[in-house]
Amino acid sequence: MRRAFVLLVFVLLQGAVAQAAQRALLVGVSELASQPASLWLSAPRNDVMLMRQVLQQHGFAAGDITVLADGVSGAALPDARQIRDALQGLLARSRSGDFVLLYFSGHGTRVRDATKRYAEPDGLAENFLARDARLAPGNAMPLAGGLRDVDFDGWIRAFMARGVFVWSVFDTCSATSMTRGRGAAAAAPEDGDAVRFRGIQADELARGASADAPAPDMSAPPEPPVPRARYVAFFASESHQVTPELRLPRNDRAAKPQGLLTWAVAESLARRPGSYRDLFNQVVSLYAPVISELESRYPQRELPSPVAEGNLDQPLFATSPAPQSTRPAWPARRTGSQLALSVGQLDGLEPQQEVRVLATLADGTQRSGTTRLEQVELAGARTAVPPALAEQDGATLWTVTPVDDPPSVALRVQLTPGAAIPAGLNLAYPAAIRLVRAADGDADVRVLDRGSGPALEILSPGLAALVNDSGRPDAPADAQVFRQQLLALAQLKWLARLSQLAQGGRLEGFEAIVETWSGERLLRSAPAAAQPTPPLAAGERNVLVVRNGSGQSLDLVVVGVEAGGAIRQVYPQALSETNRFERGTREQPAQQRFDLPWLDAQRGGRLLVLAAPAAPFSAPRLFGAAPPETGGAELRVRGALQPERQRQVYGALLAWPAAAR
Repeated sequence: MRRAFVLLVFVLLQGAVAQAAQRALLVGVSELASQPASLWLSAPRNDVMLMRQVLQQHGFAAGDITVLADGVSGAALPDARQIRDALQGLLARSRSGDFVLLYFSGHGTRVRDATKRYAEPDGLAENFLARDARLAPGNAMPLAGGLRDVDFDGWIRAFMARGVFVWSVFDTCSATSMTRGRGAAAAAPEDGDAVRFRGIQADELARGASADAPAPDMSAPPEPPVPRARYVAFFASESHQVTPELRLPRNDRAAKPQGLLTWAVAESLARRPGSYRDLFNQVVSLYAPVISELESRYPQRELPSPVAEGNLDQPLFATSPAPQSTRPAWPARRTGSQLALSVGQLDGLEPQQEVRVLATLADGTQRSGTTRLEQVELAGARTAVPPALAEQDGATLWTVTPVDDPPSVALRVQLTPGAAIPAGLNLAYPAAIRLVRAADGDADVRVLDRGSGPALEILSPGLAALVNDSGRPDAPADAQVFRQQLLALAQLKWLARLSQLAQGGRLEGFEAIVETWSGERLLRSAPAAAQPTPPLAAGERNVLVVRNGSGQSLDLVVVGVEAGGAIRQVYPQALSETNRFERGTREQPAQQRFDLPWLDAQRGGRLLVLAAPAAPFSAPRLFGAAPPETGGAELRVRGALQPERQRQVYGALLAWPAAAR
């Protein structure tokens, strides 16, 4: 009987796995039917055919790949109504555990959209242009025949609400904000090697006629927000950039025009990367030589830097949110016998830390070796190529991963007799926990066995100050509360160290302002770096205003600490979102406002603001400022770093004191 039951469970599980599907919607818009042919593109039809071919090589059934593209045999035309219907049909077919790729290739544009429920930092909304795109004068939304960034976000949320894993790829301009360009131009040199840049200014578009049919509603069915563990997105460019299409691969006379992101994704998938982070690192390595060539041809144009967001450590095409690895993997550049990284102390590295170096060859073969970091600065590091890899000159990608977490700023936990800590604590690198004996001293916290439950006693004055705690033992906590307390303290220790590293740094053109309001009346305004921060009176609220007039994109992190130590993610609001903050100038700064409703007027709180210039061709950089329970099931240990302030960086740790009682 028992054997029959086990067999039945196995059959049911196998059936559930067999029913999980991999589906894709590929949209390529080369022709804009309502616009002059000078605005049309050449490559999107080639892009969707290349993606279809690659997906089939990775196990997608031909019948599960829907193609909307002009100039592709058997494909429906990619007008707005067809795109909406295809999304609705794909959503209706999707079940929990399925995988969906949403791929879009074509023109993008940015317009002011009065109908949006939230404002972008630059005040503009990103839009993907369908085949029937046109201006719609007199409307609050001046563009018809396209998908807005909020529409994409709604569809992605609708799929995730059904338990579907979503991978989105946007080979368009203005791409980074497509889920929350500038003018197109063609250049045809004598050899016919034309380069077109995707992106149209809204005022270049022709207006629709009064007799035109109204544009279809492109919004998704309403769904409540869900955690984005089952989500990854690749963008061809940042929101202010345009992306090229050109004959790829280069120096191949038979090559067809392709979007640069599409070609790089297809080439990288052929090398069978293990995770989306591996895939993205491969993609950016293929960008470099192409961008270098285009820089010589277009010296006045800002060329694209691809961006990724979401659960990048997820195994490729898998549907479980469990990461393949919790160790960060950073791309490195080889120059002779040295490797250079664009990450450093702010990311959790220190001198002489042991790292594993991975060299990936053009055919996907990988070789590895270990070495120790020789030089670590605030936002950069260098080390020698391991002897085992010295001969790998033909490697297309070098990646560096820490072997272990340095221990010097780990949360040092002392256990009293009978006390224990939970198993499987999850901390995002570089936060960590280390057990110490009573004889070792220097413990940050002590775990007490209260009989009815464990309790934490904070020994470190610095940590006690962060949580407005006197250091006295807390009351016994249930297992879940105790777990959260321990994880939050480990993260708080790293955040405190992070603020010390950035303290005193300057970032020209960047401002963080704290405004205090009472109802609709502004009471005061001051730079976030100014101390002390006045306590809040009853009925008052604080708003953080961030302005980027630096002329470059930024990696920005804003993390709050409630009274009592709970951590609040302020920006990005979800760790699945990119923290790339839009570029602005002194004349037109990119700006965003953040309400801080969790600040307790009586008990106070803290806020860490950290910003640094974004390194081009880089994955999301959160500086280790992620809240707990984001990594794998692993006990983390983390090390101390030494301040170095020569690189531009902005850091401020604001403290609101508790009101006097």
